[in-house]
Parts: sequence; C-alpha cells; structure tokens
Amino acid sequence: MKPPSFDYVVADSVEHALRLLADGGDDAKVIAGGQSLVPLLNFRMARPSLLVDINRIPGLANIKKSDQTIAIGALTRHAKLTSSKTISQNLPILSEAAAWIAHPQIRTRGTIGGSLAHADAAAELPVVLLALDASVTAKSLQGERNIPIKELLVSHFVSSILPGELIVEVNVPLLPPGTGAAFDEFSRRHGDYAIGGAASIVTLDAQGKCSRARITVLGGGSTAIRCQEAESILIDSTLSSQDIVAAARAAVQGLDPVPTVHGSASYRAQVIRTLVERTLAQALDRARPTQESRDHR
Repeated sequence: MKPPSFDYVVADSVEHALRLLADGGDDAKVIAGGQSLVPLLNFRMARPSLLVDINRIPGLANIKKSDQTIAIGALTRHAKLTSSKTISQNLPILSEAAAWIAHPQIRTRGTIGGSLAHADAAAELPVVLLALDASVTAKSLQGERNIPIKELLVSHFVSSILPGELIVEVNVPLLPPGTGAAFDEFSRRHGDYAIGGAASIVTLDAQGKCSRARITVLGGGSTAIRCQEAESILIDSTLSSQDIVAAARAAVQGLDPVPTVHGSASYRAQVIRTLVERTLAQALDRARPTQESRDHR
C-alpha cells in the first residue's frame, strides 16, 4: 500500500519545528528515523496532514556528559548508542540493549527520541531507560517540560507527549560506584520482537550488600514495567542465589503478558522470570569488581 497524501516540511531549528507542529495541530507528526512511522503510513494506520522532518536540526544528535548525568540528543541513532565510548564507558547497559534492536539497517536510522515517543511496549530502550531513572526534555511553544520515563510511558503506542511537543533530549543519571547492570531478551530470531526481556541494576555497599536495585521488564504488559516489590526483596541482601530467585518470582507476579502466536501468557511470564534471574546474576558479577576496586583504593 501507499500512504495518503500529506504536506512535508524540513525544519531547520527546534523553534521552526515547534511552530510547524503548533500550526499543524493534532494532524502534524514528527519524522526522524521513520522506522516506525513509515510502515504506519504505508498501511494507512497513520494519516497525518503534515510531516515535520527534524533530521537537519543541528545539535540534536549530541551526547554530552556532565558531573551527574549524560544528556543524549533525541536524534541520536541506535547505532551510535552501541558505538559511543561515552555510553559504553558510563552506561554500558544502554549499549547492550541497543544492540538488540532489530537489524543494522534499522539501528542506523532509528532514533532514541523516536523510540520513546512511539512507546512500543516491545521496544528495548524504554525498558532500560526506566531502570536507569531517566527523563526526557520536551519542548513546545508554551515552554519546556522534564518528564520522567515512568510518566512518559502510558500504554502501548501511547506516551504523555502532547500535540505540539517535541522530545529534544534524554537525560540519564550516572550510576553510583559499586553498580552493575545488565539487559537480556529472548526472541525466536535476533531482530524479531522479543517474547520477553529484563533489565537489572544493583548497587553494592562496602559490606557487599545491595543498597539499591532496579528491575524492569519487557513483554509483561502494555508498557515497560518496573518491579518494585521484587526490588525491595533485594535491598540489604547479599544477592544470594536464593535472593535472586525470590526476586524473579516476585517480578512476574501481577504481570499481564499478551499471548501471541509465539507463546502463551504463562510461557512469556516464565521467559521473563528466567531473564530477571539471568540479568540479576550478571549485574551482581559486574558490580563486584567495581565494588572491590573501590574498597581497595
């Protein structure tokens, strides 16, 4: 099929894009990588009257590190997340997750801002950024909003971005010393939509006990889900194998996986449980060298 007709304008600045979006109202859409929007146009599941191309706006693909955060421009391609030394050295879980996204051609074009605005429940980046306590900066002609990822993700293909708003930056806090993080997913073939996935982040104190934990899952419902009850089991524990198993069991309680041709709801829950166990064990292994080197300084 072919998309319906629409007007197309290339924005040369954020302000220009915001004016175009405001004038276009609810019928205006942003196009960046186009890896999700173009198929929707072709199947006529999206019928915008105006497409605003933001690819030529300078500065929207920068990655900048400060004392407390890493700011990632909304036009940063998935492939850059896998190749950036700033990301791999400071947020390796983000590089790890980006490598799971579809295929090289899609990673070369798809953007971090587009992935978050699209709010696909099967996407890797929202799950990891939820675990990282990240937020986005969204601008409109009315001003600027800082939106935590947990508030950005509303449901499958539904975000809290308002008409006329544009995500311009993703802000990720740096992980504290003694922290390990891991992401993993399972699909029938690499590049397929995942049957299940999990991101785990743990921080160890000087005694080797867990002082902070984040567990988020992919495929457990209509959006990325943070498993706070499972996290509470790990706090002040030594992250023994029994602790990890108990946390994984708690993580799948209350999940509502959608059954598909690739697996029933109960099967997907079992996959997620296994991946939570696996990523927690990996995160613990990665936290220990960091924690041990800190203890011996």
